[in-house]
Amino acid sequence: MTASKFSAIFPNAAKPLIAMAHVPALPGTPLYDADGGVQKLVDHVQRDVELLVEAGFDAVMFCNENDRPYELKAGPEASAVMARVVTECRPQTIPFGVDFLWDPRIALAAAVATGASFIREVVTGVWESDMGLWQTDAAAVLRERRRLDASDIAIFMNVTPEFASPIGKRTPADTARSTVVSSLSDAILVSGPMAGEGPDASTLQSVVDAVAGAAPVLLNTGARADSIAKMLTIADGCIVGSSLKVDGYTWNEVDRDRAFRFVEAARA
Repeated sequence: MTASKFSAIFPNAAKPLIAMAHVPALPGTPLYDADGGVQKLVDHVQRDVELLVEAGFDAVMFCNENDRPYELKAGPEASAVMARVVTECRPQTIPFGVDFLWDPRIALAAAVATGASFIREVVTGVWESDMGLWQTDAAAVLRERRRLDASDIAIFMNVTPEFASPIGKRTPADTARSTVVSSLSDAILVSGPMAGEGPDASTLQSVVDAVAGAAPVLLNTGARADSIAKMLTIADGCIVGSSLKVDGYTWNEVDRDRAFRFVEAARA
């Protein structure tokens, strides 16, 4: 079931390339630009999305990347503003998803409001993290999806979240295998220690081997033009953000040349 939901989103992409559309800091967060207001967020994201679509990515994912430091429980204004930005900036020709760092309820609410095809979140495990003790609740998230009659929205589950380490002794491979079975993941994501830094190829391979085709496994961080061809011999696709930005810096705007070079390298 999980693999078929993923295939329904990407019927013509053997190894989907999902590009991040990073939303600048939202209202109420430390780095929010009150003078520019919400319209400035829309203008910034709209430009990035247009470049990413032009470069040839298979999907775009909207994320509140600059809401540092991140919250585990955000307020209602977060889903409201994310929904506005996504609605005004969503691409018309390719699928799109929503990610919220780090509250899956917000991501799901914005996805339902905007017609997104998928969300990306950490919904399994307990972690020590930069945000404090991080205790997830997959059961609540999937029940909320059912309550909202949104079962068609796929949930991509990150089993090695950035800025965190697990409490317990299970390996990423162990976690991925059980996440597919017990948490009903529609795709498994493998990350490095923080945005822009990727996992070891050996870790990615171990997760692919453990899942054994039960769900797609995507490289979630650290995708770069000079290494993506190799990583896609292991992974079933990738999510990329930082390396597409001006100077490769996560919170800069998208660099057109970098975006085109990445797609060309991945397709090759």
